[in-house]
Amino acid sequence: MTEPRTPYPVRVDAALDPSLSRWLWLVKWLLLIPHVVVLFLLWVAFAVVTVIAFFAILFTGRYPRSLFDFNVGVMRWSWRVHYYGYWALGTDRYPPFTLADVPDYPAHLDVHYPERLSRGLIFVKWLLAIPHYLVLAVFVGGGLWLGTRGGDTNDAWDSAANAGISLVGLLVLIAAIMLLFTGRYPKPLYDFVMGMDRWALRVGPYAALMTDRYPPFRLDTGGTDPGTVPAEPIGPPPTGMPTASPPTSAAHAR
Repeated sequence: MTEPRTPYPVRVDAALDPSLSRWLWLVKWLLLIPHVVVLFLLWVAFAVVTVIAFFAILFTGRYPRSLFDFNVGVMRWSWRVHYYGYWALGTDRYPPFTLADVPDYPAHLDVHYPERLSRGLIFVKWLLAIPHYLVLAVFVGGGLWLGTRGGDTNDAWDSAANAGISLVGLLVLIAAIMLLFTGRYPKPLYDFVMGMDRWALRVGPYAALMTDRYPPFRLDTGGTDPGTVPAEPIGPPPTGMPTASPPTSAAHAR
């Protein structure tokens, strides 16, 4: 019997639009410019908030809830933009300008708020996450969540992040070409792209001190995050378990 997977505290869900435009992906880079400008400022604020949270965790063992919700909102906004844009091309619905979750939008991200966090781990999480960075260097060319940080001026990091071929970018390009000629986004391709994006988005909150749970080394493909559904399917009781008897009628009792 397979052991059920423990849900990870970072949940990433998405739904593929049933009908996608054949050509809209050609101009999405232009349509997303307003979001890029806003996200540049939001990620600068994200970095400042993370520094403040570092000292809050160091002295109190807690991540201030208002700061936590803000940083989750920034990541959620970035994920919607990426999902509309060139990290998935999973929807033609223009992303909303909000930090809050939008229930009817097809892309969602949430991070479970931890009541307590380790004071010691905040010093070494960047080091512990290095194996994930190596994987993400292949998947998304340096990390999906870090790629939105337009305010980062570290040329050495930028060069390293963009040196290799992004597997996500390559697969999304293939999907875009298939959309152009067939009007269809192959579901297996979409599922695999979602798995790589989800991996990157799980590493982000860990490196940003928002959880102490180490990200799993697994590719959870598809639009539905395992943490969003029950860990075990509901089914009939195991063989040999007693079952409730039907109520006895008064006539039968006599």
